[in-house]
Amino acid sequence: METITPESYILVYRDRRRKWIIRPKDTPKLHTHLGILDVGALVGGSYGRTATTTLGDTLTILKPTIEDLTMKLARRTQVIYPKDLGLIALKLGIHSGSRVVETGTGSGSTTAMLAYLVQPGGMVYTYEINPEFQETAKKNIEKLGFGDYVKFVAGDAKNGFEETEMDAGVLDVGDPWDVIPSMKKSLKPSAPMVAITPTTNQAERLVQKMKDEGFAAIEALEIMMRHLEARVGMTRPSNIMIGHTAYLVFGRTTASETPPAGDEPEEVPAEEAE
Repeated sequence: METITPESYILVYRDRRRKWIIRPKDTPKLHTHLGILDVGALVGGSYGRTATTTLGDTLTILKPTIEDLTMKLARRTQVIYPKDLGLIALKLGIHSGSRVVETGTGSGSTTAMLAYLVQPGGMVYTYEINPEFQETAKKNIEKLGFGDYVKFVAGDAKNGFEETEMDAGVLDVGDPWDVIPSMKKSLKPSAPMVAITPTTNQAERLVQKMKDEGFAAIEALEIMMRHLEARVGMTRPSNIMIGHTAYLVFGRTTASETPPAGDEPEEVPAEEAE
């Protein structure tokens, strides 16, 4: 059973919308509209217990997951949502020992997820041209304890990546098509990559560039997520949903300089889509 220390991150949970991530050493007393929680008194205890505020409200003490942590990071840029990060991790096959190249560090939320997955034997090489964004990302990564698994590079990936034979790649920049040649040189043959784009025009131009550069298994998609308000006899969809956040464009590198034959997108048959 894991014991809470002064340096431990704690998720104080009331409900989906009212939750806080803190550390006892930083926040010995948590002041909320539900009352004051004595966080220092949690040290030495375990996760999964409940605690009572000064106003008598009951809160649950949980260990934060990587989703909880990345969504609470300090940010200067829009972060990638967990619904997108999960599929990215799966389709890129990120695991302990993977070597991943990323450009467009932003606030470091995607970087943190990648570092979490590649530890302890892998490394994330992340490129960012904005020094203020990079400084914020560095602080976030160090705060989460992932500093040993991330190398920050100040530079424009259009000019090329220093690393070669990478296992996977992530593009999160406004003009990803300009980075595709550099990405292809950096990745192993057959390695997967993803580009994160906010508009259909960007996705369209990117897909064409990937075809021109000989990428295979190209697909563009977006993910919608809607919660259910689950109550006995009253379950219904939530009135609020996480709709469009980004278009995800995936592809695999090849040794070819020309588009693979027959790699045009296909409509999914209705019986397969069900």
